Amino acid sequence: MRAAVRGRAAAAFVLAAELALVACLLAGIDVPRAVIVAAEVLVLAALVWQALRVWRLYVGGGWAAVRAAAPVRAVRLVGHELRALHSLALWVARRRHGVGPGAYAAPYTGPQTAMMYGLLFVAVVETVMLALLIPWPLVHQIVLFLDVYTIVQILGLHAGCVTRPHVVGTDGSLRIRYGGFYDVRVPAAAIGTVRVERRYTDAKETGVLGLGVGGQTSVRLELTRPVAYLRPLGARREARVVRFHADDPVALVAAVTRGRTPPSPTPGPPA
Repeated sequence: MRAAVRGRAAAAFVLAAELALVACLLAGIDVPRAVIVAAEVLVLAALVWQALRVWRLYVGGGWAAVRAAAPVRAVRLVGHELRALHSLALWVARRRHGVGPGAYAAPYTGPQTAMMYGLLFVAVVETVMLALLIPWPLVHQIVLFLDVYTIVQILGLHAGCVTRPHVVGTDGSLRIRYGGFYDVRVPAAAIGTVRVERRYTDAKETGVLGLGVGGQTSVRLELTRPVAYLRPLGARREARVVRFHADDPVALVAAVTRGRTPPSPTPGPPA
């Protein structure tokens, strides 16, 4: 425990020193080259120390031990980044995640598509303009990296929503998603009623999960028992009512109803 505390304190010190050095360079302060080299050596040493610590945890207990030792929020943030990159690959390959044979996939990106492409256009224009206007090489490289990273994140967010639709299983179960941030699995036995209900404002209520897209929801799902889900940063919550959006809510409700309705018995031969 003491070693972990000392390690976190050392990492915080190295990070603070690196940020201070970057601030000095951006401000135009003439920093001695020896100081820059020493700072980079400290950063490299910190990264190597963390890598060795992760490797020891992995050897001792696998990825489960690594996840248990890491902060929950850090694990969730890294997971979001990886899912965004994975979603981009699926989008390029024209594939969808988690849609099995016979399942019904319900897209929900309609209300936000224009906004996403608008943000992407603004980010690209900003990247080009700042690349032309900033004369300092170091500042130019930092801003260029941040701008390109922003573009990738916008694409990853939209790709996550496109490639991870809501899914109605063949047994009537429902998987409600929003990109890589929310993934709520509702068994068929927990579904009470599901109906089309369009709302353009969604006030926070206890026991209610609202997953609006473009400020609107179109489906209301009432459950027979609470269903647990994880918020984007790892907090665990329960919901008895879920309001979410589907581009074709009528078709989604019909698919859930059809999956939960037992098939009619085949009539036998006449006596």
